Amino acid sequence: MRIYNYTTKIKQIIVTLLAFTGLQGIAQTHNSDRVHLGILYPISTHGTDAPLDTNDFSLHLLGGVSAEERGLAFAGFANVVRNNIRGVAFAGFSNHIGKKADGMLFAGFANTYGEGRGMQFAGFSNVASDNVEGAQFAGFLNKADNLMGTQIAGFSNHAMEVSGSQFAGFANTAKAVGGSQFAGFSNVTGQKVKGSQLSGFINVAKEVSGSQVAGFINVAKKVKGAQIAGFINIADSSDHPVGIINIIKNGEKSIGFSVDENQTSLLTFRSGGKVLYGILGAGYNFENEDHVYAMEAGFGAHFFRTRFFRLNTEATFQMLENFTAGDYFKSSLKLMPSVRFTKKLELFGGPSFNYINTNTLEGKALINDYMWEHQNRWGKDFHATYIGYQAGLNFIF
Repeated sequence: MRIYNYTTKIKQIIVTLLAFTGLQGIAQTHNSDRVHLGILYPISTHGTDAPLDTNDFSLHLLGGVSAEERGLAFAGFANVVRNNIRGVAFAGFSNHIGKKADGMLFAGFANTYGEGRGMQFAGFSNVASDNVEGAQFAGFLNKADNLMGTQIAGFSNHAMEVSGSQFAGFANTAKAVGGSQFAGFSNVTGQKVKGSQLSGFINVAKEVSGSQVAGFINVAKKVKGAQIAGFINIADSSDHPVGIINIIKNGEKSIGFSVDENQTSLLTFRSGGKVLYGILGAGYNFENEDHVYAMEAGFGAHFFRTRFFRLNTEATFQMLENFTAGDYFKSSLKLMPSVRFTKKLELFGGPSFNYINTNTLEGKALINDYMWEHQNRWGKDFHATYIGYQAGLNFIF
């Protein structure tokens, strides 16, 4: 009798409080066992029995505890569900689900759960100890075992196996990915990637069937697709690397010496796969007296490969500097047939189409006849196009 009176009094108090908060209509339905109303466990309509109950609707001013939820659960601070939830849970701070979350979770700070199906939104983190089928959205961190869907985080995403996509402001990590990874800084996958990796700085994977695109460096064992990096690609096997330096184990590397129509001599390192390669060179201009130090970078491709002949096409950017004042920039498209005398020695040469931009008199005087030229009205910046050439030798290793 005392227990009954105790529970009845708590219900009356809660109904009165909810009525004052404008929730009187909901409060009047409290006498269903599947409706759980309260302030903070165990001050609720279910009292100390709350951890054993399954509810269709829960509303707590601070925090609620239940065995399962099969509908809507609201808490000003936290929802604690010992087993499963099927439906929607809203919490000002956190939702904690012991087993499976089937539906949607919204938390101001964190959602923690075992298995997930649906969507989870958190201001800071979503952490699942098992598989997630659906989507995780977090301001800082998402974590799951196997992910079938999407992870979007302001900082990082972590999963074992991903069948879908990961989007992170900083980093994504996974063991295997069947989809895409997008990160502001890095993507790291321990095994296979069947899709794409795009990052602002670095991508790492063992095998890639797709593409790696990074602002600085890509690292992989075997790549079936393209590697595109702002500076360097590293792989055992990659036929289509696009980077200034490409360290491909079964690819090609060479040191070349060349001269062009401006009497600029360059020592150039070329590196890449069977088709694409990168170019990085430095040298000296023997025509100028002031701007004599040359630097060149670019990309190239091999076509019509035979044992003794191939056609090399290159797009390069060249600078002539004295490191004090004045600039000379040249962009070139080159078509250079090459002949191999041995496996290690290649002779190349051919025409180039060039565009220059300079503010120096000796830079303008390097060429006598231009196809097109323009000088601004202040007499400083000079722009022009012309046909030139380049020829040289490559030592392949």
